[in-house]
Amino acid sequence: MKTRITEMLGVEYPIVQGGMMWVGRAELASAVSNAGGLGIITALTQPTPEDLYKEIQRCREMTDKPFGVNLTILPTIKPVPYAEYAQAAIDGGVKVIETAGRNPEEFIPLFRKNGVKVIHKCTSVRHALKAETVGCDAVSVDGFECAGHPGEDDVTNLVLLPVAASKLSIPMIASGGIGNGYQLAAALMLGAEGVNMGTRFVATKEAPVHQNVKQAMVDADERQTTLIFRSLRNTARVFRNSIASEVVSIEARPGDTDFADLQPLVAGVRGREQVLEAGDVEGGIWTAGQVIGLINDIPSCAELLARMMEEARSVIRARAELLG
Repeated sequence: MKTRITEMLGVEYPIVQGGMMWVGRAELASAVSNAGGLGIITALTQPTPEDLYKEIQRCREMTDKPFGVNLTILPTIKPVPYAEYAQAAIDGGVKVIETAGRNPEEFIPLFRKNGVKVIHKCTSVRHALKAETVGCDAVSVDGFECAGHPGEDDVTNLVLLPVAASKLSIPMIASGGIGNGYQLAAALMLGAEGVNMGTRFVATKEAPVHQNVKQAMVDADERQTTLIFRSLRNTARVFRNSIASEVVSIEARPGDTDFADLQPLVAGVRGREQVLEAGDVEGGIWTAGQVIGLINDIPSCAELLARMMEEARSVIRARAELLG
């Protein structure tokens, strides 16, 4: 299958792995790339830019296919050396950078100089158009169904994608709520030229998370997520467990929410150590999208992508026949 995205990225299939904190490591990225998609290493999962460079080299030992790096740029209490992480990716020979969070404009000249293609992830049409204006090569448009931060507009992909497609000139990747080939076909019909999947790739054999987390996704339905941080206008979609429910209850109290009341519950290190590593699915906050309602197994990345492509091709052919 050829689209502007496959041509730009040099991949066989128009399927991109999302850059997920603690999950986007060499094991998963290389498996996705070897399967025909574009794997993504998450830069800030690595404690230092030097560690990111080492992780890129480790990924190269596992695949000779293209893969990218995610660089999420957000305001932080402790300064993050974003420029050094960007340079580490360039020094590692990476030619695709997925940016997210803040406007990546300051990094565009550096990426351009080094032949790097930039995909900016955004949750609204206005931000997608801004990304095009500042020189991004493509955008990944994230609908309300997604895991992590869906923005504050609450627009689902059935509307968001065609609106964005009607206004953009650069290629668009559909992101949020996607987990099978039927949705890939639908995204193409709505104007996207590829899909980005995060949650679905967590429930694969190669994802570096505890088996209990993967099985919890298989056992869940589409209602098993909830939105936290709404009162802080920093909405995040996470798996609905006892910790997430407690956060929602605190936010529902009269008056302004004090983040200090939430911090012990939502600490990232707690989610990583107790949930993703130790396998206690009630041990902390962990992100998951509504696509968990479509996750019924834990395949390898190769099995998942082959199945998705067969589903997409078969449904496109079947619907085309109806046109006569």
